[in-house]
Amino acid sequence: MESLVRGGTRWRRFAVVMVPSVAATAAIGVALAQGALAASFSVSGQQFKVSAATLHGTGFEQYGALDVKQDGKYVPVAVSAFTDATITGLCQSVVIPTPIGNVTLKLTAGNGGKKVKAHNLYIDLDQLDADAVFHDINIGVAAGAKGQPGPGIHDKDATDPGSFAQTAQSADLTGVQQTAWATSAGTFRLSGLSLHVGMGSGKGVECY
Repeated sequence: MESLVRGGTRWRRFAVVMVPSVAATAAIGVALAQGALAASFSVSGQQFKVSAATLHGTGFEQYGALDVKQDGKYVPVAVSAFTDATITGLCQSVVIPTPIGNVTLKLTAGNGGKKVKAHNLYIDLDQLDADAVFHDINIGVAAGAKGQPGPGIHDKDATDPGSFAQTAQSADLTGVQQTAWATSAGTFRLSGLSLHVGMGSGKGVECY
């Protein structure tokens, strides 16, 4: 089975699929407060932008979770996970406020015929725009269920195994633009890596 999603796959529109998962974050929050679940990973509390010309991933899995900021507040996210991913035209940027103004750190890789490769890639995001094709997709499976594609629930994630998730044998995304709170990978090979730090922010300075 092949599912095709055209244009602007925004978080709100994507929530048509992920609504049960987002709702489950409330139960996860209660479990965290009661000590039933432990959050072993805290995020900086600052989002960053990621864009890519193309992303081909095998072993796709997505589930809802809560990231924990340094101030103890929770952030609901959709975790997109790939067993293996190949990316072209990768860009990552983060704006850092300083006493002398905004400073943008920008990283690029996978250009000029080179490719970025990642193994056991996890992206904690709250917005995604892309054209996407999913192959052999299953929607409504239990998060972390055995026998499903994907690397499984990351041990850093505060989520409830068995909650709503979706999986696919593979996924192809083009024109990717997303805002994320965290990215983790077992292996991340950045071919053609370039890192730039400069003053300012906004279009033309950040990835998009």
